[in-house]
Amino acid sequence: MMKIAVIGSNMIDLVSYITRMPTKGETLEAPDFKMGCGGKGANQAIAASRLGADVLMLTRVGNDIFADNTIANFQANGISTDYVLRTNASSGVAPIFVDPLSHNSIIIVKGANSYLSASDIQSAAEDIKKCQLIVLQLEIPTETVYAAVQFGKEHNIPVLLNPAPAQPDLILDKVKSCEFIVPNETELSLLTGMPVETEDEIRNAAMTLRDAGVKNVIVTMGQRGVLWLSEKTQQYFPPLNVNAKDTTGAGDAFIGCFASMYCKSKDIAHSIEIANHYAADSVTRLGTQTSYLNKEDFLQQYPQLSGKI
Repeated sequence: MMKIAVIGSNMIDLVSYITRMPTKGETLEAPDFKMGCGGKGANQAIAASRLGADVLMLTRVGNDIFADNTIANFQANGISTDYVLRTNASSGVAPIFVDPLSHNSIIIVKGANSYLSASDIQSAAEDIKKCQLIVLQLEIPTETVYAAVQFGKEHNIPVLLNPAPAQPDLILDKVKSCEFIVPNETELSLLTGMPVETEDEIRNAAMTLRDAGVKNVIVTMGQRGVLWLSEKTQQYFPPLNVNAKDTTGAGDAFIGCFASMYCKSKDIAHSIEIANHYAADSVTRLGTQTSYLNKEDFLQQYPQLSGKI
């Protein structure tokens, strides 16, 4: 079974479904609310695990009522919790606001995620060395991200970095050795300092990452599809036409699925194709992890993918 190390965040999602954002000093009634497990790292780990990957999760939880729930959620999804570390801090939380058009606005409180350190990577080193892929995001300290990238380089483990949430102070020279950098348009713009309004601008910005030394740049563009650039390849994957209800966590669904498929097949184009379907399917249901199907249900939804997963 393919093994993936996800070094990253966990959050408790506090999702309010709103008619509009309140103005300053205004109180509005929201028609619905849901609470669930989230965080970019955890979301990507859950998606990969549900599609058959053996996932090691390195993360930190707090000392509050959310921690036990987060650990139980990992265990219920078949994810090793040997390196889910308790911390004398609050757990991470993410208030999320979803409007009637399925657009979302998110606030994150990192909490215990802020304490995940390079020494934690060393503590898990022997098990991480057994993995085929390291998956990273930016809801943990950037120094920990840099340490994980360096760890992958030293031990010949490919690294996938999702530069989200977008951070303009991320030092490209410290992450350009990643096998994959997978941003959306906003993250691509902040990472490169370039405009991304048109597809040509997105392509030009992605090319600067490739030219800087990143082997594969995969830009998720939502309703505009996916762009993959490498030294020898420039390939566009069109979007799927679905009835979107909630786009929260779609990028994480894509990355978790891509990681799982890539570790199994080592075929990038194939993995993007499957991940494009998986992410599109996730927006047809509410929530983040609650919208991620397991392999069997996913194949029932997309029987044309049978034999490809």
